[in-house]
Amino acid sequence: MTGKEIFFCCILLANAVVSVLYLVAGLLYVRQCEAEDAKGGVPQEQDGGTEKNGAGNKRKPKKAAKEDKQQGKTVKEEDKQQGETVKDKNRKQGETVKEKDRQVGADKEDAEQDGQEEELPMRNGRIVYVMNFAVMMLCPVAGPIFFGAGYLLYRFVFRQDVQLEDVIFSKERVKTNERADEERERNIAPLEEAIAVSDKESLRSLMLNVIRGDVHNSLAAISLALNSPDSETAHYAASVLQDELNNFRGNVQKIWREIEKEEEGQTDCEYYLIPYMNNMLEQKVFTEMEQRNMVNKFAEVGEVLFRKAQHRFTSQYYEWLCLRLLDIKDFEAMETWCSRGAAQYPEELSSYTCKLKLYFTAGNKEKFFETMNELKHSSIVIDKETLALIRTFS
Repeated sequence: MTGKEIFFCCILLANAVVSVLYLVAGLLYVRQCEAEDAKGGVPQEQDGGTEKNGAGNKRKPKKAAKEDKQQGKTVKEEDKQQGETVKDKNRKQGETVKEKDRQVGADKEDAEQDGQEEELPMRNGRIVYVMNFAVMMLCPVAGPIFFGAGYLLYRFVFRQDVQLEDVIFSKERVKTNERADEERERNIAPLEEAIAVSDKESLRSLMLNVIRGDVHNSLAAISLALNSPDSETAHYAASVLQDELNNFRGNVQKIWREIEKEEEGQTDCEYYLIPYMNNMLEQKVFTEMEQRNMVNKFAEVGEVLFRKAQHRFTSQYYEWLCLRLLDIKDFEAMETWCSRGAAQYPEELSSYTCKLKLYFTAGNKEKFFETMNELKHSSIVIDKETLALIRTFS
């Protein structure tokens, strides 16, 4: 025999020895557990030694019963001599004793049931060890390693005491339903219409309801209240606008500093700042000069994202940038972004609509009709607004 064959035979022999020892030790352990359960269980009944009462509880031996009867007779004679008060006490004591006996009997029955339930897993103990032995014999190396590693992991890693002090096992769930404010809902109206109302109390109430909610998307309507004849309403609008615009300026500066610190592959700040700035700039709540500066900053953020990760630049981003540049009439920069959007997304409707708005506002008729003809001959699905535009200029 070669050295490899001798080594392989030694492995098989060692595996067989380990498997047999495991099986013998397991069977002995199961037998020991069954013996301990038998000793701690309920002893069997004897013919003349004990009796059972109606509730299933054990009674004392006959000699002890006779002594109890004699003691009972003496107690009865003493009770007769003592009078009715003693009888009443004995009756009460007898009732308490009966209740205790019933409780003891119920506890014994529960204990016997618990003992039977605990014995059920031990009855299958032999089968478990035999199955593990078969696995170890069929898998000479993997079997013992698997069971050994599993036992060590359970012993030193996963076997931990469970802390149930702070755990609440309650199935109660509370669901609160807030009643709708019907009076407030009936008084809701568009802020643009409410400003024209001469009733100051209604206007103030509506303004307070507006500023209590999310005003981030309602700044354009709130800015109209600055020209209200009611000084208090104008004060509410000015306070809200001042707070929101200051927060916007601070956030833009803070995120822009983070952009300057970013590495070449990082674009999370730009990806967040573009929709955030567009939501504010499209409401046109800044002054003309500040609006232009903010749009230029907006274009710079887009330029950084386009340079770092052009694949993350969506067609929606191109449209936002073009429309904001159109607001300040920066046609040259807008045309650059329109060309970029058309090159990256040639099958998107926004690539054509941005060009149409640019050439129409700039007064470039030739390129306007050229872009419209390209849109007509394309397979892009157009919306109602674009269709009305085509019908108007066709």
